[in-house]
Amino acid sequence: MSDAEYADLRRRAATGDRDAVDELIEVAGERGDLAELRRLADRGSRDATDELVQRASELDDLTELRRLAQEGNADAADVLHELTEE
Repeated sequence: MSDAEYADLRRRAATGDRDAVDELIEVAGERGDLAELRRLADRGSRDATDELVQRASELDDLTELRRLAQEGNADAADVLHELTEE
């Protein structure tokens, strides 16, 4: 996906296009765009939050996992616990 297509997808998602939001979550996850996933999660997307936890886990991003856990995300807290007990 080109940068222009990605920008268009973001624009469509911002207008409430649910299909665009779902696709944006998928593409942002594939690109490793944690900032985009964080933005979508902060706007209330549970799917984006789940993807963010998964990507942060894969990257051993303890800072992001701590932030999510402190916000009450149980999945992030579980992953953080698993990664830090090793």
